[in-house]
Amino acid sequence: MRSRTRKLPIVGALIVGLGMIVAPFVFQMFSRAPLGGDMINDFEPYMTIEQVDRFRGYLAEIDAANTESVDTLRADLIASGAVTPADYDTVFASVANLNEQWPTIDADMSDLIDRMEANLDSYAAVAALPPFPMFPWFFVVPGALIAAAAGVALYQRGRPGHSARPALWVTFGLGLAVVAAPVAFQMFDRAPQGKTMIDDFRPMMTRDRVQAVQGYFVTLGAAEGQLRANALPMLIAAGGDPSASPAIGQWSSDWPMILTDFNPMVATMSDNVDNYEAVDALPAFDLFPWFFVIPGVLVAGLAAVALWSRPSPSDADDEGTADHAIDAGPPEADDAFQPPNSPALSGKESS
Repeated sequence: MRSRTRKLPIVGALIVGLGMIVAPFVFQMFSRAPLGGDMINDFEPYMTIEQVDRFRGYLAEIDAANTESVDTLRADLIASGAVTPADYDTVFASVANLNEQWPTIDADMSDLIDRMEANLDSYAAVAALPPFPMFPWFFVVPGALIAAAAGVALYQRGRPGHSARPALWVTFGLGLAVVAAPVAFQMFDRAPQGKTMIDDFRPMMTRDRVQAVQGYFVTLGAAEGQLRANALPMLIAAGGDPSASPAIGQWSSDWPMILTDFNPMVATMSDNVDNYEAVDALPAFDLFPWFFVIPGVLVAGLAAVALWSRPSPSDADDEGTADHAIDAGPPEADDAFQPPNSPALSGKESS
């Protein structure tokens, strides 16, 4: 019975190793983690302070043009006789739609950019982690090694004349290595930042939100086109001065560049909604370091218990003496060599 009890720590280490192998399958990490890696890679061009500042500048430019269309251009067009107050919203329906929708567009787009800026450091921390497709293997490989080492130790402990200690030392070392892994990869600092980023991106990485943003650019494009192709030429034809609306002119001039910068970012959001949902379905990022530390401590502790446990005499009889030869020590010097009594030598001494 005591022999079976002494095998329990080894069995425990074996179970922990098998649990590490099973965990990635339970959490579907083989399918979800690579999608997270794709998302991190796709957002890389936009998660810089330079790009965030550029986006903010574009919003400020559009805001100035919208304000100018309300406060200046409308009055100038009506004053020049190009359009009546009653007809303005009909003639320039796209501009009027922008004027109405802009507060919502500005607030929503600003929120997206704010979330990006707030998570620049968090993004960098997550991007500095090992590649996402490797995550499941960080569980499977050490788990398999631990299970194999514990299995060998269990097999050897049950064989008379064989030592389980080498395999137990390997198991102990593997447990310590698993504990050290999150420290080596700075996961205690980086993983919580990953959780922060995933939580902050949740409101923006939905299909409805992305479609709304795509609709904003339809509204913006229609208004810009109507201002450039209709409103300003009509003002000039009526003798008005378009230089009184410099913000509108600047927006029209920069609109192709604004689209060139914004459209790929919005497309990236759209392409990564499913990838985001896959990452969000994984366990919380701040738990990942503990998914290594806890099993590692358990394995190292169980291996240590198995290494330093003392057998009873009956255990030694059941399992052989190889595991305990080190503890027995060398033979005493007095017993190391016992020469036989030589008759010849005895005869000389007697003579």
